[in-house]
Amino acid sequence: MAFEEKRAWIMGVVAVAAYAAYLAVVLGRADGVALAEAPYASALLWSVGAAIAATVALHIAVALASPGEAGPKDERDREIARFGELTGQSLVVLGGVAALVLAMAEADHFWIANTVYLAFVLSAVLGSVARICAYRWGFQPW
Repeated sequence: MAFEEKRAWIMGVVAVAAYAAYLAVVLGRADGVALAEAPYASALLWSVGAAIAATVALHIAVALASPGEAGPKDERDREIARFGELTGQSLVVLGGVAALVLAMAEADHFWIANTVYLAFVLSAVLGSVARICAYRWGFQPW
C-alpha cells in the first residue's frame, strides 16, 4: 500500500471516529431536552482538536514505521491528492450553502454549526474515498 494511500485511510477513519464520538456526546447531553438546547460547542471543539491531533500522530507513526515510503511524492501521488481534494471540497461548498440557508432562515446556532461540521466530515471522507479508489483501481486525470 502506498504511503499516501495510508494517509487517506487515516484521514477517513479518524474523521468518522471523531464525528461518531461527537454525536454520542451530544446525543447523551440532550437527555430530556431539545437537541438544539443541548450543549454542543465544547464537544465540537474537542472533537475537531482530537481529530487533528490523532491524524498528525498517526501520520507520524506511519512515517516512522515505514521511513522509506515517506519520501517525496511523485507526479501520480500529487495528481491523486489533487483529485481527492477537489472531490471532497464539493461537499464543503454544499455544506456552506446549507449553513447559509439555515442562517437566513434564522435557525438555531446548533443546526448551523452541525451542518458545517458534518460538511467538513463528509468532505474528508469523500476525499479519502476518492484517493483510496484512485490508488486501488487506477487514476485517469481529466
